[in-house]
Amino acid sequence: MKAAYYEGNKKFSVGESVIVPPGKGQVRMEVAYAGICGTDVHIFLGHMDHRLTPPQVVGHEAVGTIVEVGQGVTDFKKGDRVVLRPTDACGKCPSCERGHINICPTLNFIGITTPGAFQGSWTVPAHLLHKLPADINMVHAALIEPLAVAAHDVRYGEVKQGDFCVILGAGPIGMLEAMVCQEKGARVVISEVNEARLKLAKELGFDVVNPKEQDLVKYVFQKTGGAGADVVFEVTGTQAGAEMMTKLPRTRGMIVIVAIFAEPMMVDLRNILWREYTVVGARNYLKQDFDEAIRLVTGGRLPLDKLVSDIRPVERVQETFEDIVGGKANFMKVLIDTSAK
Repeated sequence: MKAAYYEGNKKFSVGESVIVPPGKGQVRMEVAYAGICGTDVHIFLGHMDHRLTPPQVVGHEAVGTIVEVGQGVTDFKKGDRVVLRPTDACGKCPSCERGHINICPTLNFIGITTPGAFQGSWTVPAHLLHKLPADINMVHAALIEPLAVAAHDVRYGEVKQGDFCVILGAGPIGMLEAMVCQEKGARVVISEVNEARLKLAKELGFDVVNPKEQDLVKYVFQKTGGAGADVVFEVTGTQAGAEMMTKLPRTRGMIVIVAIFAEPMMVDLRNILWREYTVVGARNYLKQDFDEAIRLVTGGRLPLDKLVSDIRPVERVQETFEDIVGGKANFMKVLIDTSAK
């Protein structure tokens, strides 16, 4: 089995996947597919070198099958299909004691601070696993982790049937948020400037606006009878998005900040005060969000096939990251196939 090792300086090497026998409370899984996400791209660009120890296997959006079970593990067995929730909290700090384990200050994010999923064999803590149905579509299951992010965001936005939601940014997370909102019976408008993403959103049946070509504020208020959006999701991480998010909600509407901003942004605090918005940040996920994502995947109602742009062998990981960073391909989500032996 093969593995992709991040070497630093925008470089991956491909070598053998080291088989690590599971210790107490661990299992060893053979990874079927691992998705590339924005965090992995930041790693490739060197933005997170201070948190890694190259050469290191990265990646955290993965699905696989258990092949070995360590001492003390009773909830899982060999042959179980599983997905990993890669956020391992300390369980002892004030945040964890309050149940805020997704934002533990010393959070071990597996695939960043410890070895990740771009490898055929992966040994992980059993308490972070979620068991999957034996007949689940493994390609769809590889999207459970980002879908759990979307489920967390939508839960924090308190989206309900009949709500009017605006998604600013139609990358993988924004698109999944749109699907989850729609599944809850909300009306959804997606704002995006990338033509390929706009095209895909239209194909999926979403109402879309390119704010460079159309007045998004006017459009939202027209569609809502002058009220404004119930919930706005900021998923662009840009100054334009930070400015737009405060222009769209109704009075006492909700703004959910999802994107990671690289630096502080100018935000219209007066509008937040004047219209009494609720503004929340939504980061990572909790167990219940993974459970919801698994329910959505197994329900088969979401068009997840449309989000998978390509499936590539681990030997092409360097080429794939270069394609993503260089804009050579309008990928939505690329999966790395780590199953070859």
